[in-house]
Amino acid sequence: MTSTVPISLQRRFDLTIDGKDVTVTEGQTILEACRQVQVDIPTLCYLETLTPVNVCRLCVVEVKGSRTLVSACSRKVEPKMEILTDSSRVNTSRRMVLELLASSVDLSLADDEVGHWMQQYDVHPERHGPQSDPAEEGERDRGHAGEHKAIDGSTAETVAQPIKRDNGQYLRDYSRCILCYKCVEACGVDAQNTFAIAVAGRGFEARISTEYNVALPESACVYCGNCVAVCPTGALMPTIEFDLRESGKWDPKSQTVTQTVCPYCGVGCNLELHVQDNQIFKVTSPLDHSTTSGNLCIKGRFGFEFVH
Repeated sequence: MTSTVPISLQRRFDLTIDGKDVTVTEGQTILEACRQVQVDIPTLCYLETLTPVNVCRLCVVEVKGSRTLVSACSRKVEPKMEILTDSSRVNTSRRMVLELLASSVDLSLADDEVGHWMQQYDVHPERHGPQSDPAEEGERDRGHAGEHKAIDGSTAETVAQPIKRDNGQYLRDYSRCILCYKCVEACGVDAQNTFAIAVAGRGFEARISTEYNVALPESACVYCGNCVAVCPTGALMPTIEFDLRESGKWDPKSQTVTQTVCPYCGVGCNLELHVQDNQIFKVTSPLDHSTTSGNLCIKGRFGFEFVH
């Protein structure tokens, strides 16, 4: 999240991005500076409404004088900084991150940009071997930090597992989870302050979990769906959307989005109604809306059945 210091009180100074002189404002991140001059930086765990957590490592860039690559989403700009966003070192790192993710996670429903990056960085996850067998129901949830099963190297480890469908609002398909932490941040201090989910385990056994791994209806979840709204891979998905996809009726070309205002209270949250075949299948809110910043309550996000 960016600084709230008035722009008139902030210094401006010069730095270089890929050899080009750029004037930036003190407090900006490298990512913001790059976007200012239309330099594309791939990100998976970053969202402008959430605090950067630096976990996906896809936005790394090279800074002269720095021993390691740095995260563009959180590193603040400095005077005379020399930044490289397209060096061999940067591209190799991004390729490795995407290959390791794609070899273990189902990215088929990830944002369209991910497919573009896979081509741009010449990603070949198949070179890590075929995926190992999916985990049985609850197997990954029972994992303990520091305990790992022996592998023979003939297959690529995978997070594939059965879908968790324990409520009527949304389901959790952690076969698609890249551990971007967006859902955890949205459930925590950045939005809802419910803290119903967190990251459990370490290493490859790390996963998103409720407290003591209880079912969602038994957890602290209030079904605001803000975690669903920020998920970039389809690991969290409204039940109606999932059913449309599973039945083969999913038809993006026929879908429309209508903006309206939530009718439940006087706050004035803006809603985006996603409609197919004259039926609402999902409700979102604009990230740039001054009231919601993309967040809604259970009524605004899931309380639309009365329309039908």
